[in-house]
Amino acid sequence: MVLTQNLIYKILSVVEEIPAGKVASYGQIAQMIGLPAHSRLVGRALSLSRLYGDYPCHRVVNHTGALAASFTWQRKLLEAEGVGFKGKCVDMKKYRWEW
Repeated sequence: MVLTQNLIYKILSVVEEIPAGKVASYGQIAQMIGLPAHSRLVGRALSLSRLYGDYPCHRVVNHTGALAASFTWQRKLLEAEGVGFKGKCVDMKKYRWEW
């Protein structure tokens, strides 16, 4: 699948809706935009988000709650919003965004 500007904005519009203190998974966002098999596409779009404005991309994690390896301050941002962890992963049962 090709990552177009329209698709990037569609993904970022969902990310923008994630409330402080909650997280969503890449797959969850992919489902919400109607592309359930394209969670990696969501990750690619988020890696470009700084080119499109200020979005709370730190609130997006993988399905197990693991953080992005290259996003060194992600945990601090989430903890500042009250998100709890179980070891190195977000406690998805408690902090997963139910849209």
